[in-house]
Amino acid sequence: MANIVHPLLTLLASLTRQELAQQVRYLKAENEILRSRLPSRITLDNRERNTLVKHGKKLGGKIKDVMTIVSYSTFRRWVRKIEDDTSKPTKKAAAKNEPGRPKIDEDVSATIIRIRKETGFGYTKILQELRRMGVHVSRQTVKNVIVGAGLTPTSGDHPDTWHKFIKRHADTLWQCDFACKKKWTMKGLVDVYFMVFIHIGTRQIWISPCTENPSGDWTTQQGRNFQMHLEDNKLTCGILMRDRDRKYVDAFDEIVRSTGGKVKLTPIRSPNLQAHVERAIQTIKHEVLNAFCIVSNQHLDKILRTTQDWYNERRGHSERDHLPPVRDETASFPVKFRKEQVVCDSELGGHLLSYRRVA
Repeated sequence: MANIVHPLLTLLASLTRQELAQQVRYLKAENEILRSRLPSRITLDNRERNTLVKHGKKLGGKIKDVMTIVSYSTFRRWVRKIEDDTSKPTKKAAAKNEPGRPKIDEDVSATIIRIRKETGFGYTKILQELRRMGVHVSRQTVKNVIVGAGLTPTSGDHPDTWHKFIKRHADTLWQCDFACKKKWTMKGLVDVYFMVFIHIGTRQIWISPCTENPSGDWTTQQGRNFQMHLEDNKLTCGILMRDRDRKYVDAFDEIVRSTGGKVKLTPIRSPNLQAHVERAIQTIKHEVLNAFCIVSNQHLDKILRTTQDWYNERRGHSERDHLPPVRDETASFPVKFRKEQVVCDSELGGHLLSYRRVA
């Protein structure tokens, strides 16, 4: 009987091993595919390391055939570290016998990092701020905390960033730039130019009349028209940002300076510093002008006038709490919202649609 059962058990064990080997080969192939989709380096936390060590120690040296996330030497280092940690005394007992200076308090370290992020101050200025709050640390300690947090200074690093400049002057800061639209003529397509001014504080825009020849005299005249717009709407222009286009002649800048304003030139090839007006021009083109074929300057001027009113008074803006740049701050609505009160207004042949509530 034993002669029959023993070969049968051996056969079953062999089949089981073959099936397990096939499963392992499949899992290894699947793991390689998944691994190829991941970054070249995977960072693991302590819990994940402990889990791999717990299951990997049982395999011994055979783990080399299956591991893919880390190297075998790294895995052995994890094992040694965990074994050393378990044999060490408690943290408090070890701290008493630890040589060298005591570690900096976590609250002080967090305050140093906060001051660096919020102000961009250097090591000495941060040290001075801490001393005024009664915290006595060395300049080297401040540097070590900042370097350890990955906040080392970079080239051109300065506490007064461009974003802070824009925010500080938003109420009196304007940006301007040129834009163009193709016009259909008997001789083909012709570029027609116009200027767009935007108030950074309210996102209100002003669009100039168009022309086919944007000369210095034409640009100067648009500067005068812009100043009249400011006077009519009781707005001020403390700083006007523009690029270095040659169509901006000295007479254009003098108009701004004559009212007490300043002209700030952006660096060469830096359209990102004119992001607000560039975004407004993109909106004008994508949401309005691209839907029309322009046949005359008067046609384009009419569309631009309607676009300006729509942009300022009816189009919502994310920086204005999703409300138009120009709105009645004191306007209030009944608590109860009724669908019968909603009215749709259409402009430019139904291309621009806006909704409002009626009493």
